[in-house]
Amino acid sequence: MAHSHDNHDTHDTLDVWSVEGRFQHLVYSPRGGVEGVLIDTDGVPTQFVFERHDEGAASAFAGLQVGQALVIEGTEEGPSPKGKAAHTVYRFERLASVDGETPRHAGAGERIDGTVVRLNYARHGEANGVVLDTGDFVHTRPDGFERLGLKIGDEVRAEGRAQPLATGEGRVIEAVRVNGRPVHDAEQT
Repeated sequence: MAHSHDNHDTHDTLDVWSVEGRFQHLVYSPRGGVEGVLIDTDGVPTQFVFERHDEGAASAFAGLQVGQALVIEGTEEGPSPKGKAAHTVYRFERLASVDGETPRHAGAGERIDGTVVRLNYARHGEANGVVLDTGDFVHTRPDGFERLGLKIGDEVRAEGRAQPLATGEGRVIEAVRVNGRPVHDAEQT
């Protein structure tokens, strides 16, 4: 069963859906990575796809057994130019519950809030995110940075998978949403 809760702000009108179902299996990429998960929703297959380069998303599903009850949040994908889908497909946002319990996976949908104090740059010199006054690094990749138009002084609420920075001071978050807006365009998958 799917329930929508609007996630509107002045820039974005995407609906985030909470979908209840039973875990079936992980979905693999052609290169052997994990790119999503399939659940059974009242006898109907429902697929959630992870952001590209988000190797950690699959960790939210590590150790699950076929049939476990899940609630997963996501935004519904539009039609693909590659062909008609065999079932409903959502872009994965977060695993909300497993067998009625909030999952204990660190970083499986964390949130970081703060003010942009500087830009961060990829090895080739293009801006790929921002550093906040909290010391946290919000990684958006260059295309996401350009899409969001962030600048010094902006207030930021970033959602995604987080882990400690190598320095031990602050966290890095692989942002999937910033200020309620998706970091990456749906057509990039």
